[in-house]
Amino acid sequence: MRYRVLAINPGSTSTKISVFDDNVEVFIKTLRHDPAELDKVGPIMEQGEYRKGFVIEAMKENNIDPKTLDAVVGRGGLVRPVHGGTFNISEKMLVDLKDPSFWGRVHASNLGPHIANSIAKELNVPAFIVDPVAVDEIEDIARISGVPEITRKSLFHALNTRYTARKLAEKLGKKFEDCNIIGAHMGGGISVVAFKKGRAVDVNNALLGMGPFSPQRAGALPIGDLLTLAYSGKYTQKQLEGYLAKSAGLMAYLGTDDGKEITERIAAGDAEAKKYFDAMIYQIAKDIAGCGAVLSGKIDAIFLTGGLAYGKYLVDELTSRIDFVAPVHIYPGEFEMQALTEGAVKVLKGIEKAHDYKG
Repeated sequence: MRYRVLAINPGSTSTKISVFDDNVEVFIKTLRHDPAELDKVGPIMEQGEYRKGFVIEAMKENNIDPKTLDAVVGRGGLVRPVHGGTFNISEKMLVDLKDPSFWGRVHASNLGPHIANSIAKELNVPAFIVDPVAVDEIEDIARISGVPEITRKSLFHALNTRYTARKLAEKLGKKFEDCNIIGAHMGGGISVVAFKKGRAVDVNNALLGMGPFSPQRAGALPIGDLLTLAYSGKYTQKQLEGYLAKSAGLMAYLGTDDGKEITERIAAGDAEAKKYFDAMIYQIAKDIAGCGAVLSGKIDAIFLTGGLAYGKYLVDELTSRIDFVAPVHIYPGEFEMQALTEGAVKVLKGIEKAHDYKG
């Protein structure tokens, strides 16, 4: 029996949706929203019903009868820390997603469970999330920062990296739970993850934490200089957070976060583009190699994924620095819709059990 699943993945001005029959794609579409219209609707967490209307309309346009759905799954946002897997959407989860106090921010993906739950309730079918960004399986030793008031937290591209790690384990002829794998998701932000026997035991915190700088984000910074910048009077805390999370990295150095454009500039002889792009690659390589120590040198494989993994220049340069650690496998792009669907289908088929969210 095949199960039909609607997956919903909200972004700041878009909502990506897909319908799969098991692992067979029926349709996939990115719905674009006019920022001015979204402003009229209200802040992110007030946009659920508005975006839901676009989702329902898109299904009609693609001849998908909502009554044929067996489940709805939403991109899990900034829930409280959880282990990896598929979770039932609950009222407690929906309340937590509207509360910015724990993480200090609300992300567009927080809408995913709200839209999914609303549609699922009307159809009387299950609603799930899968591997939200707040998956936290890091070992206690990795939480210690060096300052008692600061504990390292786990925020990373859990959905895409866990899915890719599972696929790589299958390729190796092993169970994910029997593998040690290092993964790097490379997009606007960069996550470097050490998977030990199926658990993400160390991550760099891809939003505002440690790790390499990325096309948009600052990554780890010298503490003294960061304090000087923070107290310079040039930025409020909110402005500085916005800069470090969205306008730093390659964007700050080169005026663009487009990896394809940058590699074209390098090919045309742009020395500045090469310097900063190579510096990013260098930092990614250092983090990947560092994960080798986390896993005590017992590593089955490394994978590179995300949009930047389409770029031959980056892949070749990065691979030349890290292939001494373990064989490198390339999975360009993102597999978030497939990952969401797979998590829901495994539960529907009884292969895995959906976890209850405790918050």
